[in-house]
This record gives sequence, structure tokens and C-alpha cells, in this order.
Amino acid sequence: MDIDRTHTIDGVFNLRDIGGYTGHDGRTVRWRRVFRSDSVHRLAAGEVSALGVRTVIDLRRPYEVERDGRVVDYPGLAYRHIHPEHPEWVATEDAVERFIADRYRELAESGTVGIGNALKVIADPDAGPVLVHCVAGKDRTGVVCALTLSLLGVGDDDVAADYALSTAASERFSAWVRATLPATQPLPAPFMASPAAAMHLFLTELRERHGSIEGYAAHAGLTAEDLAALRGHLLEP
Repeated sequence: MDIDRTHTIDGVFNLRDIGGYTGHDGRTVRWRRVFRSDSVHRLAAGEVSALGVRTVIDLRRPYEVERDGRVVDYPGLAYRHIHPEHPEWVATEDAVERFIADRYRELAESGTVGIGNALKVIADPDAGPVLVHCVAGKDRTGVVCALTLSLLGVGDDDVAADYALSTAASERFSAWVRATLPATQPLPAPFMASPAAAMHLFLTELRERHGSIEGYAAHAGLTAEDLAALRGHLLEP
């Protein structure tokens, strides 16, 4: 049965729950513990707090935060600005899947410390529920959430399918931009697409370099205790 995990709120286009997938030992990823989104700076505090969010992880570059602003503060909210260092994207003639997978490899390599810090926050049961976001909610957020699901034992097909949901969100965002900012030039296709094949490529090649997703997580600074905590509070008993 298809599950609509998207939360429809005016001002965001890619807000959804990553719960419900099958992970280690057949255990289900808990609902309403980790949300992923495009930038939430346009939302009112009550719209975020209604999700139960206690921690927002903002993966945007410092200039993106300065340009657009951050999530509205409210009592009990912890705001974590964690910027994984990575090059700006420059469009090439590569196939979309190859282009995106290569950009994610760059992110994983140059932004290892930031990705590790984000995963550590997600692993902390006291931080949850957590909302992870960047600008579009598909690339930096997509990598962090894909790694989270993989570490929870979710299969690559489900991880890639979850990632691919961002394509429809990009279409919603593009429609909003055309309606509100008609002079804006369309972005190149790879900047808006989220093909499942790109995530498959990224995960496969990350394993080739690090032996496993857990191997990459260790490289990024996660300990065995972090992984146990992640699985302990994000997987149903």
C-alpha cells in the first residue's frame, strides 16, 4: 500500500516523514521522529511545533541562511546550523544520474565532518523529533536522510524510492516560482531532479570506498554507541 508521507503546508514543498520503512530485523522505522524538508524559514513557529519538532538541523551554507533567514524560534526548539563543506554545483554534460551521484560523492568526501555531526544529532534520542532541511530538501537533506535510513537497515530500493519523492516536490516548487517570480530563469535539470538511480549509484559507490555505510559513518565520527542509539530510538521494538 502506498503511504502519503508528505505534509502539505503552505510555504514548503518537500516536507515529509521518513518513518514506516522496514529496517534491521524486520523492525519498522518510527513515524514522527525524523522529518525532512526544503527550507522552513517561510513557516510560522506553530506550523513547525505542531509536528512535535524539538530540533531543526539546517544544512544550508552560511550565505543561504543569511539570505533567507532561519526557522522561527519557539520555546523548546534547538536550532543546529550544520554546514557540510562542499563545492557549488556547476552543470555539465554528464547524464543526470551520474552528475548527481558525483555531486553527492563530493559532498560525502568534503563534508564528512558536517554529515557526521548531523547524524550524531539524529542519533540522540533527546534531540527528537528532528527536522532536517536545506534549500530544496533533496540533495544535502537527501544524503543525510539516505544515510540515516541505510544505517537503520532500510534497503537501497526503499531509500532510493524515498529520495525520488523529491522530484514531485521540485515540480511543486518550480510551479510556485513561476507564479510568484516569473522572471526567474529555470534551473538545469540535475538541480531539480531526484532519480532513484542516482541514489543507488551514490550508495553503491560509497560502500566501494568505505566497505559499508557503517564504515562511512565511522569515518564521519560515529561510534558504535551512536549507531546503537540511532537504532534504539528510531526503530520500533
